[in-house]
Amino acid sequence: MKNLLKKARLEKALKVKELAALLQVDQSMISRFESGKRIPTEAQLHLLAKYLDLPINDLLVAWLKERVISELKPYPVAMDVISMVQEEMAKYNVAKKRIISKRIRLILDEIDSCKAQLDNKRKYDSYRIKEALELEYIYDSNRIEGNTLTLRETDLVVNKGLTISGKSMQEHLEAINHKEAITYIHFLIDKNAFITEREVLSIHNLILRGINSAEAGKYRNANVMIQGSKHTPPSYLELRNEMDLFFSWYEKYKDIHPVVLAAELHERLVTIHPFIDGNGRTSRLLMNLVLLKNGYVIANLKGDYEARMNYYNALEEAQVNENKDDFIELIALTELECIKRYLSILQ
Repeated sequence: MKNLLKKARLEKALKVKELAALLQVDQSMISRFESGKRIPTEAQLHLLAKYLDLPINDLLVAWLKERVISELKPYPVAMDVISMVQEEMAKYNVAKKRIISKRIRLILDEIDSCKAQLDNKRKYDSYRIKEALELEYIYDSNRIEGNTLTLRETDLVVNKGLTISGKSMQEHLEAINHKEAITYIHFLIDKNAFITEREVLSIHNLILRGINSAEAGKYRNANVMIQGSKHTPPSYLELRNEMDLFFSWYEKYKDIHPVVLAAELHERLVTIHPFIDGNGRTSRLLMNLVLLKNGYVIANLKGDYEARMNYYNALEEAQVNENKDDFIELIALTELECIKRYLSILQ
């Protein structure tokens, strides 16, 4: 790893003190990284990948190897431990692959190929691109739920603070709240936060703030039905247990492919339907928290009639027949389309 870092820095014609300034560390820290006397933190690793134009997966492999050697080297039983870990990882990989169909795996491979290209073009990225794509996401996510603001009107409400004649106050707040929720997601990503009950409730609180303040950030205390769906969410008396199982599942499987993880969390949360309102918007934001945290782009499920029906039908197939392939494939194809579009913008 030390050779990889030094070679990349020299190729970028960066001085030690210049790279240290970018990472906001003392320059002696960079020297220790390059001499192998110090291993970067995971957060520093991502910054090194960014500023040295190195593929993050290559750095992660080298970084994890160094960490394992550092931890096990002092122990005479190190090789026995490595053999046991290999056996456990083999079992884990078999279980992980079983979750993903061959068809979905092919889509994921294409996504990761595009992501590798995107990682090499991050230097051309800009806040304005992200802002424009996030505006489209706000527009479509609200449109799925029946909001009638156009894309232009959403921009005027969110970015200009204007009021649109003929549109309800709730529709205005849905757009404004969505913007605040996305800002909060970026805050969670910056602090490398894990997904816990607190984060999910905070996202929901932002979504319903000013619309239904009594229910914002709280689990429902009544039973509900979903219009037009065969799926009946669990009783409110079962919510505590259902949400405990939801977070337990996340802890167990949080290392599966990020796109599959994002789709699973989305489907599982909206199926539990823990809130009186805002379940879909909260679930889609949670999905995108996972994607953005792992370096992917925001997945924008479109709000037009045909796309909305495909979304609902895939969800119902998962909820009623317990077949999640269609839903995971829908999310994967959406992410693939969005990442390809992002790449074309950066060309």
